[in-house]
Amino acid sequence: MFARVTTVAFEGIEARPIDVQVQIGPGMPHFTIVGLPDKAVAESRERVRGALNAIGLALPPKRITVNLAPADQPKEGSHYDLPIALGLLAATGAVAHDAIEAYCVLGELALDGSIAAIAGALPAAIGANALGKGLICPRDSGAEAAWAAADMTILAPCNLLQLVNHFKGLQTLKRPLPTPDPGDEAMPDLRDIKGQETAKRALEVAAAGGHNLLMIGPPGAGKSMLAKRLPSLLPPLQPAEMLEVSMIRSLAGDLAGGRIGRTRPFRAPHHSASMAALVGGGTRPRPGEVALAHLGVLFLDELPEFAAQALDALRQPLEAGETVIARANHRISYPSRVQLIAAMNPCRCGRAGEPGYACRQGRGCVERYQARISGPLLDRIDLQIEVPAVSAADLVLPAASEGSAEVRARVAAARAIQAERFAALKHPRARTNADCDGSLLEDIAAPDQAGRTLLREAADALSLSARGYHRTLRVARTLADLDGEARVARIHIAEALSYRGETLRRAQAAA
Repeated sequence: MFARVTTVAFEGIEARPIDVQVQIGPGMPHFTIVGLPDKAVAESRERVRGALNAIGLALPPKRITVNLAPADQPKEGSHYDLPIALGLLAATGAVAHDAIEAYCVLGELALDGSIAAIAGALPAAIGANALGKGLICPRDSGAEAAWAAADMTILAPCNLLQLVNHFKGLQTLKRPLPTPDPGDEAMPDLRDIKGQETAKRALEVAAAGGHNLLMIGPPGAGKSMLAKRLPSLLPPLQPAEMLEVSMIRSLAGDLAGGRIGRTRPFRAPHHSASMAALVGGGTRPRPGEVALAHLGVLFLDELPEFAAQALDALRQPLEAGETVIARANHRISYPSRVQLIAAMNPCRCGRAGEPGYACRQGRGCVERYQARISGPLLDRIDLQIEVPAVSAADLVLPAASEGSAEVRARVAAARAIQAERFAALKHPRARTNADCDGSLLEDIAAPDQAGRTLLREAADALSLSARGYHRTLRVARTLADLDGEARVARIHIAEALSYRGETLRRAQAAA
């Protein structure tokens, strides 16, 4: 007796087809699962045995072998329970073979026969649709799977008995409906921040061009408030972007109720987060914070307090737009096009540079504290600004007349200019100025004669690296887009250079 069922294995956000082959043959009673299963998959035999007993079916007293093909690909997770159980039912004749051939199956079984929700239902549904198959998944995962395709057949039973009755014609399972878009979520408004006009301008530039931003200032200056208001300045996710973000959240088990929204993600991990938590990995590789912030904002507060190894692991995702997790026998990549917003105090005690204040840590406190951040990481941050303390006089002022809505309109106009420019140049992967490589910058951000002279002088005087030179041009191009100018002018170069001042001053002090 032999049966086969299709399921999937996850490699990043890709769902690779797995052929579950079930054979029941003569021999001593034994239940074996082969094909590089991990511990969770190997334990499936006990969950499957208990679930079948719960619906009144017993395994035959014969030799049962389950092969997960291809055999050289690692299999991880508990979602192999349901396909193994269906394969056994088909091999024993309890379910017709042709009834399950048209489906890709995944789900975790409980000992009472119920089917528990699993992570990754959305990418699994997309993978099944690409194979021309329907999907069988747990009821609690059906809402997110329904987003894959409107015409796709999806069965979402709450227990194994319902599924068996459906295939026998005793019961009909309805297709689950996708959870409605919750609409625009209420976000903090930029109007709440009093003072800090320079920081607000930098935040607008960062939003318009997708640039990374570092804010340095004393405690209570409003750095976290500014960072939390960046999503309110960004345009909503487009349908294709919504799907990308939701697939990663689905793999992380973070897509509550199958709700897919248009708000860009905002992730703010604690500074005690490990390298695996930030970039992903572990014994069972999972997406980290940088992948969960894909197409959104990754906010790192108290930047120097993060482990140096964890921060340096962010360098490759920030540059390449993807996180690669390499193992001895496989390689996983997650899309990680994030906008990094970081905040830090000027020194350990946080008050260096204030008039009349003597640092408790003695001389060199600023240099020692800021030296925790590597130069290559700082070189990947386009905008670096000082955020001074807010005075009591600023707090008693009335609220600003301009809030997030007004700034978001200017940001949307600047991004529309960029999208039109990249479409005309046939660069579909570039979405913002921050995505431009060196050769593309030469075409779109060539400054006028006065700007070229200023940039050359600044590069020599400030010892700009090649990356720093290009990032200055990217910021200048964004400033020109905000002004609606086709050509980068001297004023744009000058403002772009001013946003690199903090790092450049430190470099000069160390020289």
